[in-house]
Amino acid sequence: MEKSYKEDLKNITTFVFDVDGVFTDGTLLITSEGEMLRKMSVKDGYALKTALQKGYNICIITGGTNEGVRLRLAGLGVTDIYLGAHHKEKPLNEYLSKRGIAPANVLYMGDDMPDIPPMKIVGLPTCPQDAIPEVKEVAKYVSHRNGGDACVRDVIEQVLKVRGDWHSNYSASND
Repeated sequence: MEKSYKEDLKNITTFVFDVDGVFTDGTLLITSEGEMLRKMSVKDGYALKTALQKGYNICIITGGTNEGVRLRLAGLGVTDIYLGAHHKEKPLNEYLSKRGIAPANVLYMGDDMPDIPPMKIVGLPTCPQDAIPEVKEVAKYVSHRNGGDACVRDVIEQVLKVRGDWHSNYSASND
């Protein structure tokens, strides 16, 4: 019998995420000036901040180059952001090497073809519910949430709960 992804949750110390189709629903709104707008869930942002405060590593690897995306994620405290990464396994391996992180301790979430190579490297490959079928085949866990609809929150919350780090000391003063 194949082991459940839940057994891998306790080993996760590091989260690596794609952006478009994971933090966003993959929709681009294009202004008349050519600016591309995306929407992200504040629930994902809250989970990211919580994970960072609890000492987890967060890395973003995206093919996109939007400065607004970098600013949003940096504003949440994410310092390892790789924009314009079309071959994502290279920045992933560089990041893991630089930080001394074992692939078995990494959860990666992606939704499309460029995410498959890095998903095959990590201990817990995951994807949103609306990921393409090829990504779902590689994933050990498919979130019940779609991209842009708190799928990032879903995986972070599961890991932090298993490891006893999800608001064990929450108080209203933390808002």
